[in-house]
Amino acid sequence: MKYRRLGNTGLKISEIGLGSWLTYGTAAEQKAADECIAAAFECGINLFDTANAYNRGEGEKAMGAALRAYKRSDYVLSTKVYFPMGDGVNDRGLSRKHIMEQCEASLRRLGTDYIDVYFCHRFDQDTPVEETLRALDDLTAQGKILYSSVSEWSAAQISQAAGISRRLNLRPLAANQPIYNMFERYIEDEVLEVSAQEGLGQVVFSPLAQGILTGKYKPGQQPPAGTRGADASVNGVIRSYLRDDVLEVVGKLDALAGELDLKLSQLALAWVLRQPGVSSALIGASRPEQVRENSQAVEAELQPDTLKAIDAILSEVAGFAPAR
Repeated sequence: MKYRRLGNTGLKISEIGLGSWLTYGTAAEQKAADECIAAAFECGINLFDTANAYNRGEGEKAMGAALRAYKRSDYVLSTKVYFPMGDGVNDRGLSRKHIMEQCEASLRRLGTDYIDVYFCHRFDQDTPVEETLRALDDLTAQGKILYSSVSEWSAAQISQAAGISRRLNLRPLAANQPIYNMFERYIEDEVLEVSAQEGLGQVVFSPLAQGILTGKYKPGQQPPAGTRGADASVNGVIRSYLRDDVLEVVGKLDALAGELDLKLSQLALAWVLRQPGVSSALIGASRPEQVRENSQAVEAELQPDTLKAIDAILSEVAGFAPAR
């Protein structure tokens, strides 16, 4: 495993991190979480990511239970706040009330005294950014979180928050968690540049495009039984990828990976990690062999001709925009 600094902080995180969206506490059982996290430690992964909204807290419970077997200082734990956690009018968003209450709830579910990286899961149009940043700064002063961060914030929103933090002498944001993969590249337009200027590292999610970039889905064929694409309860996003033109491009990428003696997933992860602004790429896994295979992506160094070939293949679906 290789490690990178989280933005401008001194925190070192593994280039591959293990997430729990749509896996632990939902589609996979606790045994799978335990086995995948054990495999992650074997591979040198030290970043484990979840969120309070993943199955209304069940994702946090599953990850917390699996991590209790390990020394707390040996791993970096991140979770998030923003999405509804109840039916009340204040059970959502980034108000001081919701942030404070949900941080305490996350600590209980995770079974830990502190959260290493606490992400604001989305931008809250209804709450002043200053209120959100002051709440995060207070949690940091209390030792309940170590680094405050954001997820899927625009370049303008990141810039605004950074300016407020400087003006109020608050601790700066450490990271942004955006979606980023071969098909969804919006952060290349402005987010990466602004984040670099403001010291935020990117902890990207869905680097394998919901599993499309593993090569398991084929044009003209139904999704294999047992895959996310075949599960109507969790395939809302992946369904937009299941087009023959997109899957034909995936097939060409798979062939290119084979020429490099790589799995397609390893090629896709190495492609994401080519960006110096990316601190880590979060994978999801329901089997330990997936963790081991994906972890090997850090060993791949993509040459300029390979990157050019990837761009040429992706240009065949340049107008494709996955559902969000």
